[in-house]
Amino acid sequence: MTRKKLMIWVGLTVVVLRTPAQISANGVIYVNTYKALAMAEMQRSGIPASITLAQGLHESEAGTSQLVKNSNNHFGIKCKEDWKGEVVYHDDDSRGECFRSYATAADSYRDHSDFLKRSSRYAFLFGLEPTDYEGWAYGLRKAGYATNIRYSQILIKLIKDYGLQQYTLIAMGKMPASEEVVLSMPGVPSVAPVMPVQAGAVGQAGALGAAGDSAMASGSVRVPEVSGVSYPEGEFTINRAKVVYVAAGVSLLSVAGKYEIPLGRLLDFNDMKEEDVLVRGQLIFLQRKRRTGSIEFYVVREGEDMYDISQSEGVRLQDLLEMNQLPLGAQPAAGERIYLQGSAPVRPRLTGGVQPNER
Repeated sequence: MTRKKLMIWVGLTVVVLRTPAQISANGVIYVNTYKALAMAEMQRSGIPASITLAQGLHESEAGTSQLVKNSNNHFGIKCKEDWKGEVVYHDDDSRGECFRSYATAADSYRDHSDFLKRSSRYAFLFGLEPTDYEGWAYGLRKAGYATNIRYSQILIKLIKDYGLQQYTLIAMGKMPASEEVVLSMPGVPSVAPVMPVQAGAVGQAGALGAAGDSAMASGSVRVPEVSGVSYPEGEFTINRAKVVYVAAGVSLLSVAGKYEIPLGRLLDFNDMKEEDVLVRGQLIFLQRKRRTGSIEFYVVREGEDMYDISQSEGVRLQDLLEMNQLPLGAQPAAGERIYLQGSAPVRPRLTGGVQPNER
């Protein structure tokens, strides 16, 4: 065991001994199981990972509530009039209330993000800094997410007790994933650190959700360690456009032949001029990407350029550049917002602090 890991273990053990009621074994398992999913949703929706995890911890009773066991509902979201999916009935403020039911935890996490993004009641929250978890916590209570008058304080305490702010920082690219302090407790299965996944990684979110569901059910936890993003085999969709993941070294001509698409059109769909064998694995769209994205904005990760974001979000590169007032080849700085549904209020800063009009 390295000195750093030993210090982390000792430090967290001291916390457990001094304040045994602050964190629990189920809580540690829950955070380690779903942290990557929360980071992926932050990058997709802009909702702080710390807030998502704190809400999940509280609403699901650290993954042990009957609502989670019966319906994978991690956030206590009720049916509402616009819900068309599966439902379950559960006693809450009243007897036999209608709650949304999901196939996987990943579906629950994604619907939680969409629920907040699509409701005008929560729109003001997205004007806050993602790192302002206290502002988000008080804002959720103010907007009526929960009836408990202490809801804000509960979320804030969970974020502090479980060190959840680090996942917001990692998702924003403001903290290296290698510096994550992994939660651990004596007698609790250890979980390998998980790198955040890119927005639009529907397959990865599903895989993580399935892993979490299985782990919480069986009592053993194993979350796959990922250095980038993993996607489903074969076709899937991003932003209502068909796409496949193609590994490095594969000829695009063979991809075009397999899916019966002229090579020229395949290149056009993916904003490519010339390509033979892919030098790196990437998403390849089988139909034209959309002019706008499925979410308002995307938070840039370290090393990403506009093409990467165009592919991960399924938005045409030229439209993405125009919405954000950027020239071809611009590389936005980590942590900047790239708008996907309309004109950006300000042009994002580029790497090195260079502005587009300074180049």
